[in-house]
Amino acid sequence: MSMQAIDWNEYWPPIRLSLQVALLSSILVILLGLFSAWSMSRLGLFKGKTLVETVLMLPLVLPPTVVGFLLLILLGRKSWFGQLMEQWFGEPIIFSWWAGVVAAVVVAFPLVYRTLRMGFASVDRDLESAGRSMGANEWQVFRYITFPLIFPAFKAAFILGFARGLGEFGATLMIAGNIPGKTQTIPTAIYIAVDAGHLPMAWAWTCSIILISFMMLLLTGQKNN
Repeated sequence: MSMQAIDWNEYWPPIRLSLQVALLSSILVILLGLFSAWSMSRLGLFKGKTLVETVLMLPLVLPPTVVGFLLLILLGRKSWFGQLMEQWFGEPIIFSWWAGVVAAVVVAFPLVYRTLRMGFASVDRDLESAGRSMGANEWQVFRYITFPLIFPAFKAAFILGFARGLGEFGATLMIAGNIPGKTQTIPTAIYIAVDAGHLPMAWAWTCSIILISFMMLLLTGQKNN
């Protein structure tokens, strides 16, 4: 790879935007996943529960382009929700970096939810009951008993959400596009670079996303040890 062939002014914007989108989306999706998994674990069996969980997991099995198309319809300027978002943000959410955040949250949610759901399922309910019997309210039970027990699952879910947001391509391309300096993330930048035959830039971005993912996994492994 010829380093002289790399335009570093072109290299950095997708890196910054990808990290920005991945970080914000992982924070949002971990909060949504935590609330959803906690709620579903506490509701027990009810009519329609399987249907609800199937809907929550649906983005995991749908092609990203299908997810992107549905989001495009939902967030478009012709939909009431899209118009509401436009009033809130002051501009259309479609083809903005916020659209990339939405896409990352939707596609990452099933992974985060499933990981946290398994974490809540492993919690010994007798420990929570013991905390309540000693006068702890539900928030105290969650903070001092439940959350410490599910923290490994929480950490794994956050890493999965960040990695999924960092690598999201199909849905992001559908609703955020590939606008250099505005919505172009690392995956879309790699696609365009390869399509244009600019392999040095493609290699640079590919190595960067591999390095970022590797460092996250490495740091997580060290903390576990």
